[in-house]
Amino acid sequence: MLNLQYLQEIYEKYRENYFLPVTEFEISGLPFCWNSKPYIMGVVNLSPDSWYRESVCLSVDHAVERCFTLSAQGADIIDIGAESTILNASRADASLQKSRALPVIQEASGAGIVVSIETYLTQVAREAFQAGARVLNLTGNFDQEELYRTVAEYEGAIILCYVQGSHVRNVDDFVFTEDIIGTMEEYFAPKIEMCLKYGVKKILLDPGLGFYYKNLQDSARRVQHQIEVFLQTFRLKRLGFPLCHALPHAFEFFREEVTTAEPFFAQLALLGGTHLLRTHEVPRVAAVVRTYCAFQTNIQAQSNSSGTAGNSPET
Repeated sequence: MLNLQYLQEIYEKYRENYFLPVTEFEISGLPFCWNSKPYIMGVVNLSPDSWYRESVCLSVDHAVERCFTLSAQGADIIDIGAESTILNASRADASLQKSRALPVIQEASGAGIVVSIETYLTQVAREAFQAGARVLNLTGNFDQEELYRTVAEYEGAIILCYVQGSHVRNVDDFVFTEDIIGTMEEYFAPKIEMCLKYGVKKILLDPGLGFYYKNLQDSARRVQHQIEVFLQTFRLKRLGFPLCHALPHAFEFFREEVTTAEPFFAQLALLGGTHLLRTHEVPRVAAVVRTYCAFQTNIQAQSNSSGTAGNSPET
């Protein structure tokens, strides 16, 4: 049950990880102070199959306009994807992904927006960086060496996603373990080591809660898994790098209020120590972040004024 007792039990069990600092770095010349505040990643979907209709843009002009809108609403990074991750979506090969994404990346990055490309294809990643992208949202597990070399060449950042399969479009049932966060730590550790080997120093870790595993179509089971991971994500701080979450939507529960789902999950993600929130609902999530930061600031001020030693959660 999600209550204060449950939260306390998690905190007491893993409290040594909660306040651990993570590596901070610049992206495209802009500082990202992960230990001081959370950041927001907005979403632009270029595939007509993406179910979150508000994020779908089927022309370059519309996509660029959405990039500017999301930036003005509070997005620090714009994630551009040219292939939907839902189970029954049409596949987009490298040629189609590039034709959709590259013109948008070029215009948005040229205007000073920090752009991320979501892909698992090396050719798409390389040409996206050539066009101005500075973050690779990597949703696959193959051709790693060449992908890392590409990110390093452009002094970019990489989001390593937890994927049980060769890539996000090739997953089956989600394999649960006794300690899924521990399993994720074992998954990320060698990838971080390889990134560093090839010169990638700007790394974020994403537990991959937005991917469509076949046995997680049951709403209650999926949301339970997502909440458990959100609240324990801070344990991955032991790896030394900031944490990213793609916020889910739980349509079956939120129904006509589905646009409020991501802000709800954003609060759980923040409690769990998330540094970067990937969302389709930028203004709503930005409001949650502002409220959370104001509360944290007030608590810290009260602590300082009373002379009480203590820490506030790093997000």
